[in-house]
Amino acid sequence: MSEKKNNLCEESYFSEFYIKTIQSATNFAYYKSGDADAALDLVQEAFAKIWENCSQIDYTKVKTYLFTTVNNLFLNSVKHQKVVMAFAKETPVLDKTNQSPEYLLEEEEFKIKLQKALSSLSEAQREVFLMNRIDGKKYREIAEILDISQKAVEKRMSGALKILKEQIENI
Repeated sequence: MSEKKNNLCEESYFSEFYIKTIQSATNFAYYKSGDADAALDLVQEAFAKIWENCSQIDYTKVKTYLFTTVNNLFLNSVKHQKVVMAFAKETPVLDKTNQSPEYLLEEEEFKIKLQKALSSLSEAQREVFLMNRIDGKKYREIAEILDISQKAVEKRMSGALKILKEQIENI
């Protein structure tokens, strides 16, 4: 096993890891982003980072590194999107859809409130909540992926549900 530790830079080990984890990493990214193309971009970027830093990553911890990297890339894209949205709000745009202005306004308000409710969760709570509710993963599976105890998953989920319940009642 100690041999494998430093061999992530060898193509055969990297390929084995890639094949073994690409589907679960893509699912994870999809549940975070809600967009299949964006999910694939996040995962490919994460694998590229692993390849670039292969000599510094312990093979036994590479799966955790992968999921953490995907999550961090997603959070960075959300931050970027917030900047883009703030700019877009300041710039008037002609809307050429057939939807009523009231419907469009309500839809936008709901999206903002929902995004705000999800963003009010801690990163740990949001991650557990999305993996469970969107991905359908059991607490035990989440605990393995995140390398934490099942009790920690339960505590994070409980906190997330409490916060979301409070936020959603206000929507």
